[in-house]
Amino acid sequence: MTGTTAPSTDAAAPAGPDPISAVVAGVQGAVQADPANAAASVRAQAVWQAPIGVDVRMGRHHVTVDQPESLGGSDQGAGPVELALGALVACQVAIFRFHAAKEGLTIGSLRVTADGDLDVRGFFGFDDSVRPGFAGIRVKVEVSGPETEQAYRDLAATVDAHCPVLDLFANPTPVETSVVVG
Repeated sequence: MTGTTAPSTDAAAPAGPDPISAVVAGVQGAVQADPANAAASVRAQAVWQAPIGVDVRMGRHHVTVDQPESLGGSDQGAGPVELALGALVACQVAIFRFHAAKEGLTIGSLRVTADGDLDVRGFFGFDDSVRPGFAGIRVKVEVSGPETEQAYRDLAATVDAHCPVLDLFANPTPVETSVVVG
């Protein structure tokens, strides 16, 4: 496996008034009224399903995660690294929308695609000198609308600076693992 491509995330401008502006204003007001309102905690829980599939629950939602047959799975869902790229492109679209609304910019259409390079020797433990995660990720943003090219480029830089999932990829995040046996 030399590369993984996340499905593109397309978003078209909604008809009528942009509801995202009201969301941004509401959240900003709540946080200004009490900074404690900015804190959020999220959870994901995975339960193994044979042979290598996983039922992942996140709040009220769940998704089946699996591996292709070539990696011992039954291909009943996207693999974990595909979902990671999917989370990245989905987050980029959301942050584009939030910051476009915040800055009063109009987006006519938006597509974000991520490609990642992976070497299976790392996650199988065949070669400890090979990283188990992505060696590199390329993100392509295709945006159109009435704004200037520079306005969209500036917006993209703002998105990269504020995208939580991109931050997970780009910066070390402390992870604490506990194991319960029995």
